[in-house]
Amino acid sequence: MENKQSITHVILTGGVGSRLWPLSRKSKPKQYLELFDGKSLFEMTVERNRNIADTVMVVGNIDNCHLSKKVLEKSHTSYIDIVESTPRNTAAAIAFAAFASAPDAILIVTPSDHIIDDMEAYETAIQEAVAKASQGYIVTFGIIPTKPETGYGYIERKGDDVISFREKPNKVTATDFIAKGNFLWNSGMFCFKAGVYLNELKFFTPDVYEKSKTAWDANRDGNLDLDLSLEIPSISIDYAVMERSKKIKVVSSKFAWSDLGSFESVYDYLVSTGHPVDKNGNMVIGTNNYTAFVGLKNTIFVSTDTANLILQKERSQDVKNIYNELERGNSDLLS
Repeated sequence: MENKQSITHVILTGGVGSRLWPLSRKSKPKQYLELFDGKSLFEMTVERNRNIADTVMVVGNIDNCHLSKKVLEKSHTSYIDIVESTPRNTAAAIAFAAFASAPDAILIVTPSDHIIDDMEAYETAIQEAVAKASQGYIVTFGIIPTKPETGYGYIERKGDDVISFREKPNKVTATDFIAKGNFLWNSGMFCFKAGVYLNELKFFTPDVYEKSKTAWDANRDGNLDLDLSLEIPSISIDYAVMERSKKIKVVSSKFAWSDLGSFESVYDYLVSTGHPVDKNGNMVIGTNNYTAFVGLKNTIFVSTDTANLILQKERSQDVKNIYNELERGNSDLLS
C-alpha cells in the first residue's frame, strides 16, 4: 500500500475471554488457542496486517507477553513490545502505543481475538480509514450487521458521521436497529494519528492522559511499573474518547467479522470450516473421544483436561457467570 506516512499495527492482547471458559484460561487466553487450522487468532491478526503496516506493536500484559513472543518469533516478525503490569482497559493501553509512536504516525488498532474473512473488503476499509486518519479524524470500523446480534455494541451513523454509540442491546432493540438500517456493529477497531488520539484523550479525560504518561515515561524497555499503572483510571477508549470527540468518523465495512466472544460464535465459525455436528446440531470441542448426545439439540460439549462444559448454544453469553463464580472462589480452574 503506497503511503508516505508510517503505519503501525497496534495489537491489543489483554483480554481473558471469560465467555470461552474452560478453553480460555488466564495462562492461555482465547487469542492464543490454536483452534483455527493449527493457528491462533493472535497469529491470524499479525498475518492479516503484515502487508499494510510498517511496524507491529503489541500491547499485552505480564501474563501473556511470552505467548505473543512465541508466535512472533515463529513467524520472524520484529515488533515493539509494551507490557502492562496490570490491565487498565483500552484508553490507557492505546495511549501507551501512541506515546511510543511519532505524533504523525498512523495507528491501526485491533484486538487480537477476532476472525475476519474477505481480505479484499478488509483492505479497502483499512485504506479508507488511513485516508480519513491522515486528515486528522479518529476512525472507527463499523460492520454491516448480518443479524440482530445482542453480544455486540452498535454505532448509529449517517454516512460516515457517528450519531451515537449504543451498548449491547436486548433482542427487541437489536431487531429495531437492524430494521432502521443505519446501525453498524461496533468492531472495536480504530485508526488515527497517534498525536490526534493523545490530544483528544488529554482534552476529554486528562486524568487518564496524565497518569498514563507518567507510567509511560517511567517504562523500562516497554515494561510498565505496577504502582504507577494502578493510578490510571480503568476506562475504555469508547467512554474516554469515542463518545465525546467531535473528530470521529466511521468506515462502514463489508468484510465478514466476528469477535468469537462466545461459544455460539465459535460454533458458527467452526461449522463454516467443516467441523462436525450431529444431525441435531450438537458439537464436541476439545476431544476426539466418541461422544453421543441423546435427546439434546444444539448442545455444545467442551472438553479440557481439568474441566468440562455442556451448554445450550443459545445460552452462550451465560458462561461468563460460571467464570465469575469460579473467580469469586479463587479457583485454580481459571489459571
